[in-house]
Parts: sequence; C-alpha cells; structure tokens
Amino acid sequence: MSKNLKITIIQSELYWENADSNRAMFSEKIQNIQGGTDLIVLPEMFSTGFSMNAKKLSEENDGETLQWMISEAKKNNCAITGSVIISENNQFYNRLFFVFPDGSFQEYDKKHTFTLAKENETYSAGKKRLIVDYKGWKICPLVCYDLRFPVWARNTEDYDVLIYVANWPKERILAWDTLLRARAIENMAYCIGVNRVGFDRNDHEYIGHSAVYDVLGKQISTTFFETEFTETVVLEKEHIENNRKKLQFLNDRDSFILT
Repeated sequence: MSKNLKITIIQSELYWENADSNRAMFSEKIQNIQGGTDLIVLPEMFSTGFSMNAKKLSEENDGETLQWMISEAKKNNCAITGSVIISENNQFYNRLFFVFPDGSFQEYDKKHTFTLAKENETYSAGKKRLIVDYKGWKICPLVCYDLRFPVWARNTEDYDVLIYVANWPKERILAWDTLLRARAIENMAYCIGVNRVGFDRNDHEYIGHSAVYDVLGKQISTTFFETEFTETVVLEKEHIENNRKKLQFLNDRDSFILT
C-alpha cells in the first residue's frame, strides 16, 4: 500500500503588516500541532496580510520569513508552505515557498495577480508552474486568484495534490467553495485551500472556509468554523490510485500547450 501524507492546515487571523507578530503567532500554532505532520499549509502573504505596500514590507529571497520557515521545517521535521512578499531584481513578487524538512526549498511566483485590487500594478506575475516531489507525492502549489483559472491548474503531470493559499474575502466565498471542489473533481487530485479570517486594514472581511477535498470532490476536512482553527488531514495515495484506475477520466483530457 502506498504511503499516506499528513497535511495540517492553519486558518488564522493575521496581524496587518507585522511580520514579527505573524511569525511568532504561527510558531505557537505550529508548536501545538498534535501527533506530528508531513506538511503545514499557511495562508497567502501570511507574514503581512494581503498588502500592496510592497516597498515597505518586501524581503529579499533569503529574508527573515524564509529563514523562519526553514527553522520551523527543521525543528518540526516537516515541510511548510505559504506565500511572502519578495523583492528581486527591482521587482516585487507574491512568492510561495515550499520548504522541505532539511531546509531546502522551491518557489512559485503567483501567476494571476489580482487586478481588482490592482495587485498587477505592484507585483510582477510569475511565468512557471511548480510541481513539488515530496515523500512520493507530486504537489502543485498555487496562490489565491490562480483558483479562477482552470487551465493553469490542469493536471497534465499526474500530480496528486493541488494547494491554494489565499486571502479570499467573504463576499466571494461561494466562488472559493465551488472552485476548490471543481479543481479537485476535474483534476482527480486532492485539493486543499487555506484562507485567512478576520478583517484587514482595508476593511475587507475574511471568513476562512479552508478545506480539503478528495478526488471526487468530497470534503474530508471536518472543521467548518469561520474562525481560527488548525486541522490535520490524512491523504491516502490508494484513494487516488483506485479512483483514477476505475474511472480513467484523466485519460480523456485534452492536450494543449500554454503560450
């Protein structure tokens, strides 16, 4: 039987533009995870909130927040992922880091910058998708607004898990719930969405709805609260293998090349 993967999702309020307070808060929440885990998933821009104040808040690629992620990954012998405001070559990026237990890492820059909030005027868009190989699992991590673009998430590499980290507001939460489930179903992969809660300084309200869906679109996380919570969910490789073998939907997918 194939190895299972334990995923811990952390839904939390965020201290506005205060990286020190957010790192300390998440350290405490991580310390309280019971029974160990393989991967911790944090929200989008978890160290600052979804801010356009990149000039003030950005870090170098090897800055304090990435070093904190590396420290937590090593200390807890697990991987950790979430996105951070990064400055590189005189440009700003909404950059997701996937940090492995040994401290090595891979990165993904948010492809679809959120034009409604004028994110595109501050942050440069990424150009490459990331597929992470971790403990025998293939993981595709994406960021927030990417969720609305199914072609970018299309499972052409037979990945096992799709992850979205987000600051997704209350007024459009139905889209969040619906599209997470759809991405799981159409890609025959586990789909994980981790959102924040609370208000930001722009008076946007966030109500979470962080969840884990299996390859048939069934929610397997059990916490439905619109407040802070931490939950660990076990993903079963056998569930993926059995359903893909039985249904073979991915065999009929369309071939295409993104340009």
